[in-house]
Amino acid sequence: MTEYYIPTGSSQTELVEKRSRFIGQVWRVSSEAEARARIEETRKKHYDARHNCWCFRIREEGTERYSDDGEPQGTAGQPMLNVFQREDVTDVVCVVTRYFGGILLGAGGLVRAYTQAAKDALDAAGISVVRRWAVMEVPCTYAQFEGMRREVLSFGGTVEDVEYGAGVCLSALIPEEAAAAFAARVRDVSAGAVEVRETGERLQAVPRREAGE
Repeated sequence: MTEYYIPTGSSQTELVEKRSRFIGQVWRVSSEAEARARIEETRKKHYDARHNCWCFRIREEGTERYSDDGEPQGTAGQPMLNVFQREDVTDVVCVVTRYFGGILLGAGGLVRAYTQAAKDALDAAGISVVRRWAVMEVPCTYAQFEGMRREVLSFGGTVEDVEYGAGVCLSALIPEEAAAAFAARVRDVSAGAVEVRETGERLQAVPRREAGE
């Protein structure tokens, strides 16, 4: 199963470098038209800014675009795009708005500032992985709960929900190719006391990195 990465949510961050304000924004988008609409929306909102530099990557369309919006060539849009390429994040648009503070930063300073502004905005948005998951139920005792939760995480999964009653039942998403190995591992570590139930499968985005991490 092919997996890919997208922003978990939207974000806005701010960086000040030698009195210039760099406002970074990230959104999840699914088309170039949607990306360009976000860019235009930001331009209208920050019409009084010196620059509104941007980049986007669209997976389905295989599209990557960027703009320095009046900054020296290669100092803004491309460094911003590089941030998302390094993290392999797609279906994303980023706009960094600069309010000039009166002090020239030079080419190197601009590259560093736009790179940091894009990275800060991505970190604030978080990163999710989109892939196919097996939906698993893990019924266990309260004493086994933490151990079962660790097993879910060790297989690259996530705990979606926990039901508490006479015992505990974890509802977990496990990468579909690891489902059988996960069930076997749980039987092994619990000496057969915990029997995992697979209840279905789902294509879903799950946070790989929480916002702000």
